[in-house]
Amino acid sequence: MTIRVVDEAVSRELVDEALALESAREAFLASVGDSTVYPVVVAPVTERGHRFTVKSGASGTAAVIKIGSYWPGNDAHGLSNHGSSVILLHPETGRIRAVVEAAAGNGFRTAAADALAVQTLAREDSRVLTVVGTGHQALYEARAAFRVRDFERVLVAGRRPEAAEERAERLREVLGASAAGPSSAGVPGGVTVEATSIEDGVRRADVVVTATNAKSPVIDAGWVRPGTHISAMGADGSGKQELGTALYERSSLFCDLPEQSRSIGEFWHAAPEVPVTALGSVLTGAAPGRVDADQVTVFDSSGFALQDLAFAEAILRRAGETQE
Repeated sequence: MTIRVVDEAVSRELVDEALALESAREAFLASVGDSTVYPVVVAPVTERGHRFTVKSGASGTAAVIKIGSYWPGNDAHGLSNHGSSVILLHPETGRIRAVVEAAAGNGFRTAAADALAVQTLAREDSRVLTVVGTGHQALYEARAAFRVRDFERVLVAGRRPEAAEERAERLREVLGASAAGPSSAGVPGGVTVEATSIEDGVRRADVVVTATNAKSPVIDAGWVRPGTHISAMGADGSGKQELGTALYERSSLFCDLPEQSRSIGEFWHAAPEVPVTALGSVLTGAAPGRVDADQVTVFDSSGFALQDLAFAEAILRRAGETQE
């Protein structure tokens, strides 16, 4: 049996926000259907911060293993510090049927979960987006959010003002290249981008997306206005935390997988009696999402294998289409 391989160079050219968002929707719907997700393995490899994670699951007749790696220092050799390899198993034999390398694509995949949550939970009239975090993922998160809401202003917030300004400048370039419409004081498309502090960004936001490696809260509950939606994307391992726990008392909590969110995600810090709803249940209509304009909604994503499965399958389909 021939193993299909899509390497990093090919997947980089195939992935875009539309593919990532559609595959994310497919995965979240599958997560509340006939599917299984297994416990995540997080393995530190060396004292220099090298680590890998293994996520696995099955949906219907398909099975997937995703290996993610983080090797600080790779960039000094012209390589990404982050790696992502998705292995698909043949449903009848259990043999490997495809391997998809998608380190660059993983940024789109992660941000798609955020965009789906914003589309499902944020107010329709949301106009101010705040991105907390100044790493490479912040750009993906902002671009994805623009696919589902007509934001007029983006606030880029970080703990270091110079890093926030640098990321804001890069975001002006990114949105200026993709936005349509008349020019304004911000960037083409009528969107204004500015750097600010985390507190100011949260206080002014309709939608907040966090993409940090924080191990203690960067957002205080007192900063969050009624009606705000927050997508917390950074906590994907024990010890990480982006949100103050007082926020849970006045918010409705949603996530990709409740059991995973409570073990390695942001809601590991939530009391057991605090209800957490799977976003897939909202998508199917089995559970309510936003019920009024003043409700604060919080979505936690730690990433799950079914999203990697749907994402890899979508890349394989697009790769096949380009070869015909």
